Amino acid sequence: MTLSLWLALVGAGVVISLTPGAGAVNTMANSIASGWRRSLWGILGQQVALVAHIAIIAAGLGVLVASSPIVFEVIRYVGAAYLIYLGVRQFLARPTEGTEDGSAVMVRESAWSMFRRGLLVNLTNPKAIVFFLAFVPQFIRPDQPLLTQYAVLSATVVVIDIVVMWFFFATAARGIARLTRSEKGQKALGRVFGSLFVGVGVLLAAVH
Repeated sequence: MTLSLWLALVGAGVVISLTPGAGAVNTMANSIASGWRRSLWGILGQQVALVAHIAIIAAGLGVLVASSPIVFEVIRYVGAAYLIYLGVRQFLARPTEGTEDGSAVMVRESAWSMFRRGLLVNLTNPKAIVFFLAFVPQFIRPDQPLLTQYAVLSATVVVIDIVVMWFFFATAARGIARLTRSEKGQKALGRVFGSLFVGVGVLLAAVH
């Protein structure tokens, strides 16, 4: 991959990562609920799903997903249902009990739980596969070693997404994390992020 092509990939990757979606909502919710540092576990789960999408494209299965209405629809509705489930669960979540000074106790969700949710949030999005099906070939040259090119592309996109998710979305969420110091604030944020998850899920199911 030439330097100019790689720089174009970096620019495209930044724009893609900055586009709000289920991954960004999940990252912000994790940052608020479990802290900025621990939100990295959810981000890493999202990256595994991202690499899986690229691998699917490289293996040629992306064409099957894009060309088979049944496969696409099944994955799409499963993904939408999962996002809506996450939204409803967060919307109805009970606030954690506060301490004597009125501040709330931060929930210590396990690293595996955040990782698994991040993986499923991105993995059950068939539109991501279709998007990468159009995106990836722009940066792959058939006359050059494919394994090396896919490795460079995957590493570049993953590093960019980690940086954007952790240092932009997770950091931005820290600004409103103070609301979790009260049970009322926790409830309000739970409803906000619950509604966002449901909204993204509905869009995934409704938009063709």
